[in-house]
Amino acid sequence: MAGRQGSGRRRQRGRSWGRSQRKRCLFCEEKVTYVDYKKTDVLQGFLTDKGKIRPRRQTGTCAKHQRQLTRAIKRARHLALLPFVVEPGPVRS
Repeated sequence: MAGRQGSGRRRQRGRSWGRSQRKRCLFCEEKVTYVDYKKTDVLQGFLTDKGKIRPRRQTGTCAKHQRQLTRAIKRARHLALLPFVVEPGPVRS
């Protein structure tokens, strides 16, 4: 490749190479001992727009609370407090 120069790494604009600040667990900060399946407003924040459970790397929750969160979401779905799948909106033409 005659036209390429450099080490192969590309620097993206507006992005620093420094270490970013790690996300904190919401439940650890508030000292929550039990993630309640009845608090659907809290659980809704950990779901994607399609209704999937967000992974730890996106939410910043610790492993302990992520397991509790998953169990609570599944219980809420089973009791019809949360939807299993979110229906897509109308298709735009």
